[in-house]
Amino acid sequence: MKLSYEQLLARRLTEEAAHSVARRPVVGVLEDIRSLYNVGSCFRTADGLLLERLVLTGYTPAPPRKEISKTALGADRTVPWEHHADGEEAIRALKEEGYEIWGLELTEDAIPLDRAGTDGFPPKLAIILGNELHGIRPETLALCDRTVAIPMRGVKHSFNVAVAFGMVMWEVVRGWSGEQKIILQDRN
Repeated sequence: MKLSYEQLLARRLTEEAAHSVARRPVVGVLEDIRSLYNVGSCFRTADGLLLERLVLTGYTPAPPRKEISKTALGADRTVPWEHHADGEEAIRALKEEGYEIWGLELTEDAIPLDRAGTDGFPPKLAIILGNELHGIRPETLALCDRTVAIPMRGVKHSFNVAVAFGMVMWEVVRGWSGEQKIILQDRN
């Protein structure tokens, strides 16, 4: 039977609790994203998967913006985020914090997403998604420890950036088996 709205509300985190709950050590880096709606969608996905934070770089729009809020449905208030004008500087800071850096990009040596976690995922991971048309800047791509790509089967060579964000983050979160049970137990 489908859950009622009241049942869903009873199961979800409050905005206050979202600021103190344990989050997964995964950072989404959005570089030069043009669409405010794509940014809002990434916030909503980051909230749903309890990602550690979003790092918005370059000219990626940042909250508060009504277009971001419209798609984020409040996740722009619950997901920790920061903005850096210089993406390379942000990536270097993440590396200093111990994050392995992956770029979601079409490169000759990109690992297909469905095989990226074959040997497990690093304990701290930051994944960069680039501009809707041009992808990740070459200078930023050079700082990546590896690149991953979503295998495409049709005519198009890529997904919408917000859809790709959801796919890659879900795959990473799914790769940490058993963690979901721990987080849900912490809520009770």
